Amino acid sequence: MSQTEVHGAVEARFASVRDAFAQNFANGQENGACFCMTLDGKPVIDIWAGYADEAQARPWQQDTLVNVYSTTKTMTALTALYLADKGALKFEDPVAKYWPEFAANGKADVTVAHLMSHSAGLSGWKAPMTREDLYDWEKATSLLAAQAPYWQPGSAPGYHAMTQGYLVGEVIRRVAGETVGTVFRKEIAGPIGADFHIGLPATEDYRVADLTPPPAGSAMGDGAVDPLILNLMNPPIDPMDTRTRAWRAAEIPAAGGTGNARSVALVHTILANGGAANGKQIMSEAGCRKALEFQIEGEDKILKVPVRYGLGFGLPGGIANFPNPNTIYWGGYGGSLAVIDMDQRATYAYAMNKMAPTTTGDLRAFGMLMAAWQVFMAG
Repeated sequence: MSQTEVHGAVEARFASVRDAFAQNFANGQENGACFCMTLDGKPVIDIWAGYADEAQARPWQQDTLVNVYSTTKTMTALTALYLADKGALKFEDPVAKYWPEFAANGKADVTVAHLMSHSAGLSGWKAPMTREDLYDWEKATSLLAAQAPYWQPGSAPGYHAMTQGYLVGEVIRRVAGETVGTVFRKEIAGPIGADFHIGLPATEDYRVADLTPPPAGSAMGDGAVDPLILNLMNPPIDPMDTRTRAWRAAEIPAAGGTGNARSVALVHTILANGGAANGKQIMSEAGCRKALEFQIEGEDKILKVPVRYGLGFGLPGGIANFPNPNTIYWGGYGGSLAVIDMDQRATYAYAMNKMAPTTTGDLRAFGMLMAAWQVFMAG
């Protein structure tokens, strides 16, 4: 197999990270991918390689975008953290304070923090949903407001794979008077020049890489009998939908974001660097560190793995171990990943178009992370 050319820039001391990235292509694990790492707000690694389509007719370019599935949740969470930092909402408040209809069916005491930490008991819709319903904000949110929780809110974590974006996104909309994608663009991505979109303009379609679905039989919840897990398949998630204008245009704040490793890493320099990115002070340092506030831990009712969740992000512990304690992370279906190390003032981001059969991260990104951490440990 011919060696795939890796494009972009790498500081010399991080050459081993580039090697780990190239190895994924040599092993046949990648089609197209990108990886970015920032330190003190500046990129020290920004690389890409491969192809944006399965036919390998379109090379992956510096500005290629791709749907990153649940890595989008980090952008929605950051938007909520931003509004909280501005005093527009409080995580300890009941959701119904901002969204009165949400109090229905015993949810009057569910807090915004419960939504942020996947512990609200609303991990899926009870009413039948079609894929087109995901594009109907009013329907998706009003059904969640009306239904009863699957479990006692705040008592246990359970991954809100699709619903979290609508839940947090509606709180954002009620507080800010604008959609989550609009607030994110106007207050965060736009000011710092980050090429990440919750709702992609049609003018950018030509830059989007095609996701290749994971092998058949490896989808989320395959073969499961747990009703909570089966409920995640309402509606079924089909990666081929990400190639459509309807999916890309819709604001699907838990799974529909379009970006690349550079834009994910750049946005999260806000959290890694005390609220500042690209010379702009977006948030206070205290507002950023809210993300570290422990909310809940235990075996996730959906993922069936031990987890620790803060406000919108995973915390070290459970299945996730990091060199520094003040680290937060999240990953997306198929393999994308965002890691923010507030102690190191570093961000790491990975995005790709060849999906792995997992919702809890695959090992491709971890090769780059391990290589970078070894550089730090070596001094």
